[in-house]
Amino acid sequence: MADACGLSVRAVTEKASRPVTGARRPWLIVNPRSGGGKASRFRIAERARALGVQVFLLDHSLPQDVATVARRAVDDGADLLGVAGGDGTQALVAAVAAQSDLPFLVVPAGTRNHFAADLGLDRADPSAALEALTDGVELRVDLGYAGERAFVNNVSFGAYAALVQDPAYREDKIGTMVRILPEFLARHAGPELAVRAGLLTVDRPDAVLVSNNPYQVDDPAGLGRRAQLDSGLLGVLAARAETPAETAARLRSGRMHGLTRLATPDDVFVHADAPVVPVGLDGEAVTLRTPVRCRISPRALRVWVPRHRPGAVPTGRQPPGRAVAQRAASLVERLSWPSRRLPDG
Repeated sequence: MADACGLSVRAVTEKASRPVTGARRPWLIVNPRSGGGKASRFRIAERARALGVQVFLLDHSLPQDVATVARRAVDDGADLLGVAGGDGTQALVAAVAAQSDLPFLVVPAGTRNHFAADLGLDRADPSAALEALTDGVELRVDLGYAGERAFVNNVSFGAYAALVQDPAYREDKIGTMVRILPEFLARHAGPELAVRAGLLTVDRPDAVLVSNNPYQVDDPAGLGRRAQLDSGLLGVLAARAETPAETAARLRSGRMHGLTRLATPDDVFVHADAPVVPVGLDGEAVTLRTPVRCRISPRALRVWVPRHRPGAVPTGRQPPGRAVAQRAASLVERLSWPSRRLPDG
């Protein structure tokens, strides 16, 4: 409610944090290609080394498994694991940190970095995240799993997963969603899905989004912010098709007909009439065997963040969920008039 009124909120409150002491052997894995080379522009590797951090630069010309690199770091005595990269890379190393009960450092050097935003980190200056090593606090946050794969944000199925498969997705998340929406409304071709969570069953949804903690209630597309990262709940959005005009009206009001919304501590099972399904996992296109079991591991991840960080919606500005919904609604309305050409860009 505070966020809906434009008040400052944090995804994880300061009451849930505790001061940290410096790590003796911190490791940072840097993806130099993530975010169009953001790590290089902000000299993340150099600044980390100046703080005594062991830096591993990913070389995309070689076959490298990020999780394997992280496990080797643990074997070599690392007492903190960090990643400078996008959400997909963050999730791979976060799983290793959680399994080893080591602190985890998020340096938002990707394109979107939704996890970093919900942690309150400064995405405009990713190097600021390194302050966690000298003046930081530890937050205990939840970690989601789809099968054996961890996710820090969400895992998507059906039309949502098709969106992630689209090469244009990384450049324009909202625009890409709207461009493929007619296909979504016409019931995206793909395996028939069913969702089971406790006593709830949703048959034949066109799109499913399972998130590590629920998104805000005014965010029907799951493109905005999460009010918490430590609720111990999975968020579930399961959508069925409707007409473009109806979708535009529902998005404006923050509601969608045919949308099932759930926050649950129970495991969520996504069934399909196929042995494997395409999935979007923290923005990365993967395939998983069905049924896919999604679960939440409460407070499994020890995240170190700077004591002082932005972390809030500035007072007087629209909350991200509402702003995203209104922009999407405007674009969807244009799509309801086939004879009208969308403006360039």
